[in-house]
Amino acid sequence: MTAKDFSKVANQLEQKPAKWAKYIKHNAPIKRAFGRSVKKCELCGTTRGVMGQWQLNVCRRCFRANAQKLGFKKLN
Repeated sequence: MTAKDFSKVANQLEQKPAKWAKYIKHNAPIKRAFGRSVKKCELCGTTRGVMGQWQLNVCRRCFRANAQKLGFKKLN
């Protein structure tokens, strides 16, 4: 489980509505309007090294791995 995505806990507590309600009450992530945690990589979900240029919203590591799929040419 990470700070930005609590889907693992959601899967575990799906069967227990009382515990899920208590978890959401005390641990729900805050909706943020600005700051570092607003942008996250669409491929891996990290908030580090996210490039918002050209509305890509991918981190630098995912960009290097998927640049040609995104339509960029690799120059030598």
